[in-house]
Amino acid sequence: MILNILQIIITVALIGVILLQMQGSGLSSAFGGGGEMYRSKQSIEKVLIFATVVLSVLFGVLSIILLIPQ
Repeated sequence: MILNILQIIITVALIGVILLQMQGSGLSSAFGGGGEMYRSKQSIEKVLIFATVVLSVLFGVLSIILLIPQ
């Protein structure tokens, strides 16, 4: 039961992180910036990519664990 809830939370977080990375609608337009802070935007994108990888791995591992009959 706890693993099911954890998987739902990870899934929602993964969807949110992926939507924040969409091409053409980067974070600068979401927060009203015009791209003046190129370095900070680039570092935020790196964090989003890292979060996507971590959440994807967690989602995959949880999915495999939930397949095991208990």
